[in-house]
Amino acid sequence: MSGMFGRFTNIVKAKMHRAMSEAEDPAEMLDYSFEKQMEMLQKVRRGIAEVATSKARIQGQLARLMEQDERLEGQARQALTLGREDLARTALARKQTIESQARALAAQVEDLEAQQNRLLDGEARLSAKIDAFRAHKEVMKAQYSAAQAQVRIGEAASGLSEEMGDVQLAMQRAQDKTEQMQARADALEELVGTSALPEIGPGGGDDLDRELARLSAGDEVERQLEAMKRALPGGPEAPKQLESGESPTHG
Repeated sequence: MSGMFGRFTNIVKAKMHRAMSEAEDPAEMLDYSFEKQMEMLQKVRRGIAEVATSKARIQGQLARLMEQDERLEGQARQALTLGREDLARTALARKQTIESQARALAAQVEDLEAQQNRLLDGEARLSAKIDAFRAHKEVMKAQYSAAQAQVRIGEAASGLSEEMGDVQLAMQRAQDKTEQMQARADALEELVGTSALPEIGPGGGDDLDRELARLSAGDEVERQLEAMKRALPGGPEAPKQLESGESPTHG
């Protein structure tokens, strides 16, 4: 039996190694390994069933031999009662042959019983190991799924970081353009409040025209001021009349 379980173990290991080399997903590899172990367990259970069937069949044959043995013994007693010692001797000879066959069958039943017990013990150990593997497999699959999720989060965060870098650059460019536009608006507003911008309409013109107009306006103001001064009593004209010897007029 140890040889049978050794072969089972070697087969499982070989198929596991092949599955590991072919499967990229560890979860799939674990499921495959569990599936193969369950197949091995089913084979062991079929072996137990076959041994039990063989033992039951031999036990049936042994029971029939024992019935024949009892019948032959009865026939030998009956033959002696009838004075047929020769028939009694023949019955006892057949009884000996049947007892020999019965002993052989009984030995086979004992051997099959021992094999069945060993198979049952092995099946129990294998079943316990598979149950433990099932629990460990689920833990490993959960850990792998968690690691996968963590990798995806990291990749998403990395991609988001790169994207946010581009967004940051775009925001910086937008901020620079906004500041430039605001500076231009402030400059234009300042120019509107000064004479740096040309006037629109009849009073328009270039800087030279505006400067000449300003000077002309200043001269006109001075002429009007002098005229008003002369029109006042005691203005600049009065001293000139006194100097020329004219007497002031009285009204």
